[in-house]
Amino acid sequence: MNITDVRIRKLREDGKMKAVVSLTFDDAFVVHDIKVIEGQNGLFVAMPSRKVGEADYRDIAHPINQETRTKIQDIIFEAYENAKNSTVEEYFEE
Repeated sequence: MNITDVRIRKLREDGKMKAVVSLTFDDAFVVHDIKVIEGQNGLFVAMPSRKVGEADYRDIAHPINQETRTKIQDIIFEAYENAKNSTVEEYFEE
């Protein structure tokens, strides 16, 4: 399984949610709404989820082993840093 495309769909400077990302796997399958969030211990990646009950959320898609999670995080963080350091204004939500 290879990640063949990373798209930063929204990039924000304010608030805890810093970016919304879409990943394409093997040019055949895409996962939308992966979030880059600023937490107490730095940035982390939150997988797409849906609300269940009053305050609980359940992941819709997620890696099932640490190796895959690390690979996804590293690729997302690299794309996020590149987008954040870019002068292209299209990344920023108005």
